[in-house]
Amino acid sequence: MTKLLIASDHAGFVLKEKLKDYLQKKAIGVKDLGTYSLERCDYPLYAYELAKNISNGKFKRGILICKSGVGTSIVANRLPRVRAALCDNLRITKLSRQHNDSNVLVMGSAFVKADLAKRMVSAWLNTKFLGGRHLRRIKLINQIDKKIRSSAK
Repeated sequence: MTKLLIASDHAGFVLKEKLKDYLQKKAIGVKDLGTYSLERCDYPLYAYELAKNISNGKFKRGILICKSGVGTSIVANRLPRVRAALCDNLRITKLSRQHNDSNVLVMGSAFVKADLAKRMVSAWLNTKFLGGRHLRRIKLINQIDKKIRSSAK
């Protein structure tokens, strides 16, 4: 059963492949949404495809990788119910789950090497959302999102 989505652009391809192998060895089902080579491509397409599947509830979590992580974060966070967290260390990765209930882990391949990325993914998958005051804040984010979307109509 597929538990997790993963996608990258060309700059994140090598790290994506290493993480995919790592997750499969841990018996975690992964669906790869591309890219499938080092050929130059446009990150917004891959980030949108992953975020769309999180937003519509088909998948609960995903991992995005590009060179800096910034572009894919921007795209993913435009969709409702997506909380994409750009992380580059273990502490922020855990906090993104505990405080923000992140459902998309974003990494920049220029800043996060494979060994650290594997530890970050493991921490992200195994860290629980704390709820409480943090849940109140997530609800506020959702309310703000609804206001923005209704005023745009």
